Amino acid sequence: MNAGLAYVSLAFVAWGLFPLYFRWLGSVDAVEVSLHRSAWTLVFVCALLAALRRWQWLGPMLRQPRALLPFVASAVLLFGNWLVYVWAVQHGHVLDASLGYFVNPLVSVTLGVLVLRERLNRIQWLAVAIAGAGVLWMTLAIGRPPWIALVLAGSFGVYGLLRKTSTLGAVEGLALETLLLAPLVLPWLTWWALQPGSGFGGGEAATVAGLVLAGPLTALPLMAFAAGARRLPLATVGLVQYVSPTLQFLIGLWVFHEPFDGRRGVGFGLIWLALAVYSGDLLRRSRADRGDAHR
Repeated sequence: MNAGLAYVSLAFVAWGLFPLYFRWLGSVDAVEVSLHRSAWTLVFVCALLAALRRWQWLGPMLRQPRALLPFVASAVLLFGNWLVYVWAVQHGHVLDASLGYFVNPLVSVTLGVLVLRERLNRIQWLAVAIAGAGVLWMTLAIGRPPWIALVLAGSFGVYGLLRKTSTLGAVEGLALETLLLAPLVLPWLTWWALQPGSGFGGGEAATVAGLVLAGPLTALPLMAFAAGARRLPLATVGLVQYVSPTLQFLIGLWVFHEPFDGRRGVGFGLIWLALAVYSGDLLRRSRADRGDAHR
């Protein structure tokens, strides 16, 4: 239990600090950063799987083209999520990005109802309704939907749904996704590196090292999360996950000094209220389940 909490906390803290890393790479175009992230993640996870001799799954998977289709979809969603997130951080929208990951758990719950035919109780429906009211308020108050938050929450929610129904582990799944992206990513990245002003071809040594570091920085938190999630109740994981968007929010507000007026405060407040309602119900049901198990 303690080890699991440490692993999961480490993962969410790392994800929460990502705005500092991607803002540091702000001189490099968001597309190039995302391409490097995909390429160096592939290198890192392939080296890791080779060291662990865990390649037995790849042959059977490649011989089933139909089984690859969900991974093609999840790979596209993952890359799109990375690109939007990096762009948001580099262009002063860290608060919007954090909102996306605050909303994400409720998007995942809604997808479970729509796709997996899961049932929600009244409290969970209340949480979803409050979150919807928060998004509607921000749309009316700002004059446009919070697109960055909705794209990040939606893409990662659908990605999580696809990965939930997958038979591969976290590292193997990430390896397959980046491998499927490689025929597009590697030529595109090669072309980009040859252009004037490229962060990799013409950048400083620290920038080049930072781009290469994107591989382990992507894979290691995911591995820590997978290791911790196996040791913890779902309710605990569900509560700890808010560490990440909270850190992003605080960084956007206190470090990057992004504007945060009363209108946005009301929208965020409704989202936080929805999460409090949802998390309270999750914690209550988890305690009830443990009580039943001890009877």
